Amino acid sequence: MHRNDDKNKRLQNALVFFIIFAAALFAVNTAVSVFTELDPKICALISTAVYVGAVVVFFAVRSIIDRSSKEDNDITPALGTVMLETITKIHFPVVLCDENGSLVWYNKNFVHLAEHDGSLYGQNISNFCATSLETIANSDSEDGMTVCISDKFMKVKAYRCKTTEKTYWIVVFSDHTRYVELKKQMKQEYGIVAYAVIDNLEELMQYIKEAYKTTAGQIEAILKDWVNGMGGIIKEYDRDKYLIMFESKKLDECIANKFEVLDKIRNIRVGESITPATVSMGIARIDGTLFEREEAARAALDMALQRGGDQVVLKTASGTDFFGGKTKTMQKRTKVRARVVSNELCMHISKSDNIIIMGHKYPDFDSFGACVGIARLAMFCGVPAKIIINKKDPNLADCVHEMMKLDEYSDIFVDGTTGLDLIGTNTLLVIADVNNLDIVESPEIAKNVYRTAIIDHHRKTAEFDEEPLMSYIEPSASSACELISEILEQCLPQGSLKSTEANMLLMGMILDTKHFSRNTGTRTFGAASYLRGEGANPADIQTYFKTELSDFIREAAFESKVTIYRENLAIAISETQGVAKDRVAAAKAADKLLTLKGVKASFALVKIDDTVHISARSSGQINVQLILEKLDGGGHFDVAGAQVENLSMEDALAMLKDAIDQYLDKGE
Repeated sequence: MHRNDDKNKRLQNALVFFIIFAAALFAVNTAVSVFTELDPKICALISTAVYVGAVVVFFAVRSIIDRSSKEDNDITPALGTVMLETITKIHFPVVLCDENGSLVWYNKNFVHLAEHDGSLYGQNISNFCATSLETIANSDSEDGMTVCISDKFMKVKAYRCKTTEKTYWIVVFSDHTRYVELKKQMKQEYGIVAYAVIDNLEELMQYIKEAYKTTAGQIEAILKDWVNGMGGIIKEYDRDKYLIMFESKKLDECIANKFEVLDKIRNIRVGESITPATVSMGIARIDGTLFEREEAARAALDMALQRGGDQVVLKTASGTDFFGGKTKTMQKRTKVRARVVSNELCMHISKSDNIIIMGHKYPDFDSFGACVGIARLAMFCGVPAKIIINKKDPNLADCVHEMMKLDEYSDIFVDGTTGLDLIGTNTLLVIADVNNLDIVESPEIAKNVYRTAIIDHHRKTAEFDEEPLMSYIEPSASSACELISEILEQCLPQGSLKSTEANMLLMGMILDTKHFSRNTGTRTFGAASYLRGEGANPADIQTYFKTELSDFIREAAFESKVTIYRENLAIAISETQGVAKDRVAAAKAADKLLTLKGVKASFALVKIDDTVHISARSSGQINVQLILEKLDGGGHFDVAGAQVENLSMEDALAMLKDAIDQYLDKGE
């Protein structure tokens, strides 16, 4: 109707125009006839021709405009119909939502997807996607985000459209279920690379070499049965060393049963020995090339061995997991590695401008003695060295005073602040008796030195952020002083050690072995013999182990608050606020608790300032290191420690008991 009215109005306007135009032409024609000599007939003919021409041109142009307008008006509903049919019949599920996510329209495919009876109008899209329209619209992914609807994985993408009055969202769904299933299948079939090493067979076969092949064959048979059961492959690439590959989905089964293959191998005994055969493994489940996975598996195996063996170290994209570690490490018989390490350490020292040496926080005699031994090696190489210590620590005051009597050590001891000023581009930092850089004497120095060497006898607890120049981590050694003594024996000419230096090294060994009653082997006594030959005097050393009356009272304070937990674990608590010397008292109290009948492990807790210090000892049946690792501590199988900050004694005790429960009940 509107278009007809407009057309009639335009015709009326045109008629008025042409009447006026005709009158104007008549007036012009009359004037020309009167005032000129032209023939009136010719003038009338010319006026008529102009009038007819104007009418023809006008209606021709009007016809073109009307036809163009008609074509535009005719195609508009056609385009709307095409779009409606496209969205309605498209094989993708599609919905139209308002700004709040409420459905205002949907196609049949979405009804089939939602599997919903009745009308869906007005329902929120979050009822079907378990996520809001805002989250879908703000997804960073170019092809949309993945949601689960009716057990199907759908890619969902939202497109904004605006009208003159409102804003709507067109939400399109595409089925990615098959893609997700294939991705999951690929992940399950992803190749896992692992290395396995029989880590103590040579030590077990010292006296019954004829049984070597039989025992090795038994272990290999267990490994092959385990790998064959997973549908994998195993190849021996060197004596008692194996390369293993299997599918990723089988690894989840191994994690669930906590690598029970370790227990099967642990049941193998050699002759009348009570020490079981053990295997260490390194496994990598990471993204990347096969070469990168193989390298990660090798690194995991190295960590397993550095942690004492008899365990699996699993490297994943999210971190490192440990399984096993239930037996004590057997001490190696040869000094081949010690000779290699001594040459490597001397080379790095000789190439350095200066050496910075430090042990762990709250150092003991082993940490101090190891630092003194490294300082002597640096002096032998002609490189200036400084030892970082806390000069306010009363536990080492006598040792520092005794060493400073020697001219070479008169100015060698500095604090962490002074040590920062000593750092240069060619400075070598040597860390002894600790491999966790967070608990060294000065973490700031450790973070700022580019070149680092680590010598330690504690089990490795984590990967280094930056790989050191060299790391000599040997958990089978009794002490760091034992390792340093072997290095000095390989490098220094006989008689190079001062008797005071030899005393400090021997004192560290005596402390960690409890006067050679624990964690000793042939190498331990060999190192002690070397130090004795260099002038160490056990009688002089005993003065450092004597206890003052005040310290004796501190130790007795632990004995008044002792409880037995889980039948054979003793826990002692100091109820008073402690001081620095109470750390030593706690360690001695933990040692003394082991003398109680039926006690397999002991723990002593003392709070100093805002930190609860925990000392742990074991008779050899319980791995206290694995227990205290859950409290960010560490140490040895039978000697470990931890510091828990900003917690009350009650909360720290609860955490300790929880860690014990996990170890005993879940084998974690």
